[in-house]
Amino acid sequence: MPLDVDAVVVSNTHLSNDYNVLVLAAPAVASQVQPGQFVMVKPGVGDDPLLRRPFSVFEVLRDDARVTGLSLLNKRVGVTTRMLFALTPGDRIRCLGPLGRPFSVTEPPERAWMVAGGVGLAPFATLAAALRERNVKTTLFYGGRSATDLFHLDEFRQRGVSLTLATDDGSRGVQGNVTVPLARAFCDADRATPIRVYACGPTAMMRAVTELAATHGRAIEVSLEQVMGCGLGGCYSCVIPVQRDSGPARLVRSCLDGPVFDGGTVVWEQLG
Repeated sequence: MPLDVDAVVVSNTHLSNDYNVLVLAAPAVASQVQPGQFVMVKPGVGDDPLLRRPFSVFEVLRDDARVTGLSLLNKRVGVTTRMLFALTPGDRIRCLGPLGRPFSVTEPPERAWMVAGGVGLAPFATLAAALRERNVKTTLFYGGRSATDLFHLDEFRQRGVSLTLATDDGSRGVQGNVTVPLARAFCDADRATPIRVYACGPTAMMRAVTELAATHGRAIEVSLEQVMGCGLGGCYSCVIPVQRDSGPARLVRSCLDGPVFDGGTVVWEQLG
């Protein structure tokens, strides 16, 4: 069952003018987190903001073997994210979680390819840690507008993750969308080598990654970043069209059936 806690801000690291990593002392929540799950958070008091907002758990933090809290990767774009960007150690925020359907963590000999665009990096730190525990060979395909939008590269390397980078302006890695080096990697991969793809980022990117995976016969899981009003299935603000059989598409709630979905079941053309 999810827990609702009053979490203390331990640190707030500004990665750039818009991105930050917020560390929360919320061990009861963090100790239950599985890769790909999220929390609903609300900074401040009163009615501004009125609703909580969902954030993928970025890292589960430990002091030796003891779980001490979790971190969130935040981009300043709206009221809540601006408030999260401005928090200081000692501040408190409401934190509800963990919530949602997690990634399925593969096992060897299957390899893992994680594909992230921008803030879509958020669910992959916990996934990378879980894959390392299972000795899964893992690659992160990570794209951003420029080199200044790519973060935590050394931390992923320390988890044994190989990096393939792409930027729109060519300032780091391959120039273009992250699907450019991904498409090349699909073509170069040995068909006999099993690969599971995990993707999170802009909808157009995840649709393109899903189509590439289908073309090359690879399994894919996507983490959809839908706006959620409650995170508990009560408000129906996060519905996703899916088709799991030959019948018509149906709408499911991302907060309950997701945020992780089999990419092949998502009806992308109906997803705004």
